[in-house]
This record gives sequence, structure tokens and C-alpha cells, in this order.
Amino acid sequence: MFSPINKRIPGHRYALGLILSIALTLPQSVATAQTIPAKDSVVTTDAAAAPVAPKQAESKWYDKISLRGYVQFRYNRLLETNPSFKTEYDKSVGEGGGFLIRRARLVFSGNVHDRVYLYIQPDLASTPSGSSSLHFVQLRDAYFDLSLDKEKEFRLRVGQSKIPYGFENLQSSQNRLTQDRNDALNSALPNERDLGVMFYWAPAHIRKRFSELANSRLKGSGDYGVFGLGIYNGQTANRAEANNSQHVVARVTYPFALKNGQIIEPSLQAYTGTYTVTADQLSSTAIKGGDFKDQRVAASLVMYPQPFGFQAEYNVGEGPEFDPATNTIQTKDLHGGYAQAMYLVSIGKHHLVPFVKAQFYEGGKKTETDARFSKVYETEIGVEWQPLPNFELATQYTISDRTNRDGKALNNRQNGQMLRIQAQFNF
Repeated sequence: MFSPINKRIPGHRYALGLILSIALTLPQSVATAQTIPAKDSVVTTDAAAAPVAPKQAESKWYDKISLRGYVQFRYNRLLETNPSFKTEYDKSVGEGGGFLIRRARLVFSGNVHDRVYLYIQPDLASTPSGSSSLHFVQLRDAYFDLSLDKEKEFRLRVGQSKIPYGFENLQSSQNRLTQDRNDALNSALPNERDLGVMFYWAPAHIRKRFSELANSRLKGSGDYGVFGLGIYNGQTANRAEANNSQHVVARVTYPFALKNGQIIEPSLQAYTGTYTVTADQLSSTAIKGGDFKDQRVAASLVMYPQPFGFQAEYNVGEGPEFDPATNTIQTKDLHGGYAQAMYLVSIGKHHLVPFVKAQFYEGGKKTETDARFSKVYETEIGVEWQPLPNFELATQYTISDRTNRDGKALNNRQNGQMLRIQAQFNF
């Protein structure tokens, strides 16, 4: 016989086994329940169920803007023969002159749209006329190119930019061999720029050729079209319009590629308009300013240095000019030009370009005091050395004979010779 206790033992064992069984199977049941999809969910096993990569953000216009520039550092007073010799194009020439930062340029550029190109260039080393203070910031370029076709052969350029008149005027100071531009054509457009609208056309393959020529060895001028036509204020860069008419300019050029690899580029250009000699340009109230006819035509011929190169330009026209006989400003004829020979020598990674340049100009300089008369004979002999892509050193010996006439000095003739040195850093 069993006691009551003995009779209850099998029941306890059964209950304990049931509890253990439930405890062991419950986690598996819960885990299984968690993987069972909800009644309304859809389960697929194809590729569409794979994780989707996050969508990349679209690039903004400012992501497409590049920054480059250059700085020029020069000294002009070595071997000088006349410390009293002074020039308008470089205030550090002659007595009282010293080291000078001639250029400190930054260029912001890029395609903000497939058909819209942005170009902004300030200069951080400008000197206002008549000021002894240096290193003011001044705007040089601020324009947009609007392409009228997908190939970008037809373009409108809107803003402040270089006016297509003269090869050397269009050539960047970063590429130019001589330290300053010639007086004959640059007197038409000091600072080379003005505010207006330009139309440019060039076939795609010629645009590519212009781009290849615009480097530090071939000394190109850049892409200003095979044909250019524009309208602009006419008072030159960073000066307000002073009359009710604009200037009109036109230019035709073409870089011919010869079988021997040489490239020759002839050009014809002309402009016409009215220039106003404003009150701030006059040396005294006795001299009257006003509106004057301002028009020129120029011819250019360039043979790029491969290895021998040649460059020549000449222009004629009429514009405002101070007349010492009557102490007045009158519309008078002007003419002048220059010729330059150069030779490219490459030794390893070093590039040397010796050059010689002679220039002549006789006529008025409309933007200077009293639209002063100027007669210039100048010869420059030098060499540019580029041991690194980011560094150039140029030396030139300048022989100059200049005569100026304005209300302050009726016959100011100066002669001088000097060795000029310029270091340029590209970045």
C-alpha cells in the first residue's frame, strides 16, 4: 500500500516536467512569433527587396567653381641711367621707387550651368590714380558667357571683360613676355577692359586650338572668337559712363596651322565711339574737357614661338589730345605700333624665351591728365626663365625716350635706361 504522500509524488513530477517543458519551448516560440510577418505585410525574395543605396546629392553650382591666380613681384632700379625718369605704367620706376607687387590676381571661374560660364577676377594690388597708397582691391573682370548652342560655338559675354582690340591687349600679363604692354594699342584701352556685351563665334576645333595656345610657353591670348562684335561704355574699366552713347568694336582673327607645326594668326580690329574727358582728368579749370571722337583700326600678326616666334601690331585713328599751342584738348590723329621677336629654348624641364621688342607711338592718351600728348620710342631686350610651372623669372633691359605734353608740363622729355627684374608665382 502506498501512503498519501507517495500517491502525490507522481503528480508533482508530472507538473514539474510540464513546467520545464514550457520554459524550454517558450523562447523558441516567441522567436518564431517575431519572425512571422504581419497579416498585411508582403514578403519577397527578389532583388527589389535588397537594401537601396542612398541617393547622391546633386552637385551645387559652387562645387563647379575653380580658383587660380598669380602674383608678380618686381624691381626696376638696377643699372638705371636716369633716376629722374618716371613712367605712368609703373610708379616704381625712378627715384623713390623700390620693390613693387605689380599683380596679385585671383580668378574664380567655372560652368554654373552647361551653357553658362562664370569668370570673376579681382586684383589685390591696384593703386588708384594720384595715390601713394598701395594694394587696393579692384575689380578686373566680372562676366558671364551664355552659350547659344550646344557646341558653344556662339556666345554672348555680358559684364566687365577685355575688349577685343589688339592681340597684346587680350594676352594675359601672366603670359606676356615684356613687363608692360605697348603704348600704341594699350592707350586705346588702359586696363584693356570695359563694361558691355560681346558676341563671339568660333568653330569648336578652333576654340580648342585657342585653348592650347594660351599657355605659358606659346604665349597665346585666349579664346576671343574668330569673329567678335560688341558694344561697351567706352570710358574704360571701373569708370562710369559719361555720355549718352556707347562704343562699338569688331574683330576678326584666325590661327592658321601650317604643315611644319607652326601657327600663324593674323587679325584685324576696329572700334568707334565718343570719349568724354571728365573734370577729374583736367589739370586746371582753364582747360576744357567734353566729348571727343574716339576711333581706331589695327592690324596684328602673330607667329607663335615653335621655336622662333614673331609678334607685330600697328594702329591708326583719332582721339582727344592736348594741344600746347592753344592750351586746349582737340580731336587729333594718332598712330603707332610695335614688333617683337622671341625664341623658345627647352632644356629638360627648364624653358627659356629670349626676346627683343621695339615700339613707337605718337598721339593722345585719352585717360591721362589733359588727354596728354605722348611720343614714345622704346626698346626692350630680355629673357624669361621658367624652371617650374609655378615660378617664372623675367629680366629685361629697357631703353626709353618719352615726350609728354599736358597743362602741367608743355614739353616734358625724358630719357632713361634700366634693368628690370620680375618674379612671377603661378598657382
